[in-house]
Amino acid sequence: MTSPAPHVLVVGECVADIVRTEGAPDRVHPGGSPANVAHGLARLGRPAMLLTELGADANGRLIREHLESAGVTVLAEPPRGGRTPSAVVRLDDAGRARYTFDIGWALPDRPELELPYPPGHLHLGSIAAVTEPGAAAVLALARRWRGRIGISYDPNVRPALMGEHGQAVRRVESCVALSDLVKASDEDLAWLYPGRDAESVARHWLGLGPATVAVTRGAEGAFALTADGRRAEAPARPTPVADTVGAGDAFMAALLQARCTGAGLEEALTWAVTAAALTVSRPGADPPGADELRAALGAVAGTEANAGAAGGHPG
Repeated sequence: MTSPAPHVLVVGECVADIVRTEGAPDRVHPGGSPANVAHGLARLGRPAMLLTELGADANGRLIREHLESAGVTVLAEPPRGGRTPSAVVRLDDAGRARYTFDIGWALPDRPELELPYPPGHLHLGSIAAVTEPGAAAVLALARRWRGRIGISYDPNVRPALMGEHGQAVRRVESCVALSDLVKASDEDLAWLYPGRDAESVARHWLGLGPATVAVTRGAEGAFALTADGRRAEAPARPTPVADTVGAGDAFMAALLQARCTGAGLEEALTWAVTAAALTVSRPGADPPGADELRAALGAVAGTEANAGAAGGHPG
């Protein structure tokens, strides 16, 4: 009898994304980068717990139902003020999202935190890892688990919430140093380190402690560098774009699931860019399930095999 897959404990914010487009009614989608990662993992078959803040309001109920319907175990504290955090999401003509936030983060530090399942991996994310007073609790939790289980981190930079730039960089680098796997977008890196190219920043981060740093580049796909000198990349998957909400989180979830199941680095990147492509093809943070991703990966493999045969020499 096989033992159950270990749980991933995700720590971070839930956000009600109020998607606003010209001439259309507002649409409310469950969101928040860490919540999206937990949801994406559960959709892919990985048991996930989410330590977060949720209000008892309509948005909080919407998000909780959304997460639990996918199988996420939600461990929620009430936010200060009682309201579930929200963000107005405005989409441009290309479906790219810009956010205006109404959010705080005040998760208390609980050294004796009791979890319903022992975690096999810890994922940190976004606003919760850099916004005080709760960020201190997130870092304290990571320090307690460091060396006992794998830790991953996605800064998912939101400039309006990052505070003073130098302090923001220091906070991000503290999270990077506690992590084994870090993922960021080229836009994140451009804000954090203006004028530096993405590969140089990835190498800088590797020097802080992670084993792997992965960088997404939108239509140019993604690459990853490792502390032992390896490099892998995967091209983006061409797809019509409904919007980009949740694409990076779908990438993160698929990357984690692939690595947790023993996939090599290049294969894991292929999983991740394929999951992101499926997500941008429809509105909102709606990541693929395991069967959909498996089918899409099979289609990618078939296309590449056919291309290889067409370009080969006859025997």
